[in-house]
Amino acid sequence: MALGLRGERMRYLDFEKPMIDLQKKIDDLTKYARDHHLDLSTEIEPLKHALKVEEERIFSNLSAYQRIKLARHPERPYMLDFIKRIFTDFIELHGDRTFRDDQAIVAGLAQLDGRPVALAGHQKGRDTEENIRRNFGMAHPEGFRKALRIMQLAERFQLPIITFVDSSGAYPGLGAEERGQSEAIARNLLEMSRLKVPVIVVVTGEGGSGGALAIGIGNRVLMFENAYYAVCTPEACAAIIWKDGTKASEAAPVMKILSADLKRLGIIDEILPEPFGGAHRDPDHIARTLKESLLRNLAELDQIPRDKLPNHRYERFRKMGVFVSKASSGKVGAA
Repeated sequence: MALGLRGERMRYLDFEKPMIDLQKKIDDLTKYARDHHLDLSTEIEPLKHALKVEEERIFSNLSAYQRIKLARHPERPYMLDFIKRIFTDFIELHGDRTFRDDQAIVAGLAQLDGRPVALAGHQKGRDTEENIRRNFGMAHPEGFRKALRIMQLAERFQLPIITFVDSSGAYPGLGAEERGQSEAIARNLLEMSRLKVPVIVVVTGEGGSGGALAIGIGNRVLMFENAYYAVCTPEACAAIIWKDGTKASEAAPVMKILSADLKRLGIIDEILPEPFGGAHRDPDHIARTLKESLLRNLAELDQIPRDKLPNHRYERFRKMGVFVSKASSGKVGAA
C-alpha cells in the first residue's frame, strides 16, 4: 500500500488515476495473501511491474501544469516536516509583538548539524481544521513581521537564516490590507536586503507573488524540482489574459515559472532533484538532499565577509533575468 506522510493511504492527483486501479489490485491481493497465508507472488509481481511502467510513462512526460499540481500535492512535505528531519533543538517563537501570532508563518531557532540557525517559512495544514488555523499558508502582515523579527534577532546574534517558501500568495483579505499588507512585504524586502548574515531561501512548493518574495531575499535561492515561483498563479494569469481561469494549463508553460526555467534565467541558484513521482513519495530522501545542499551553501557563504553579504545579495538580484533587444541593424542580440 502506498502511504503518505501520516501513514494514511496516499492521495493521487487526477493525472495519476491510471495508477490507482493497479495499486488497489496490488493492495487487495497482498492483504488476501497475508490473511489466508497464501503465496500470490505470481499474480502480484506482474501487477507491480505494470505499475512501475505506468509510473515511468506518467512522470517522464509531465506537463508544466502537472508539475504545478505536484507542487500543491496535499501530502507534500512542509516546513515542519523538514524541521523534524533536518534540524534539532527547534524552539518556535511566536507573534510580531504588534498584533498577534500568525500561524501561516512558522519561525524560530534550531541547530543544523550543531550549528545554530534561524528559521522562518510558510506552513500549510494537513486537514481542514489545520488549514483554517494556518490560513492555507497565506500570511497576514503580522506573519511577515514575525518572520522579520526573527531575522533581525538572528542578525543580532550572527546566526545564518534559512527561509522556506510555500504559499500561493500573501493573504489578500480586507483585514490584512487594513493592517498594512503591502507595507509589511515592502519592509521585509528592504530589511532582508540589509542583513549582514547569510540568508538561504528554499522554495519547496508554491512560490506565489509577494507572499513568497517577502521571505525570499537571499544570498542563495534553492528550489525543489517540481516547485514553482511566480508573480501570480497560472489560474490568475489565465483569468487576466483570457478571462478564463480554467485555461491555467495553457498559461503555465508560457509563464516560465518552473525550476528549469528559473535556473536558466538566473532567478534561482540551484535545483534540488525530487524522488521520482514527487517529494511526497520519499520525504526522507528529499530531506537528506536539502540538508546536504544547506550545509554546502552555508560553507560557501561563510567565506564572504559579513559586511559584504548585503552587496552580494544586491548583485545577485541585479543579474536576474535575460532579455533580447532588436538593434537598429535588425539583428537580435542578448543583453
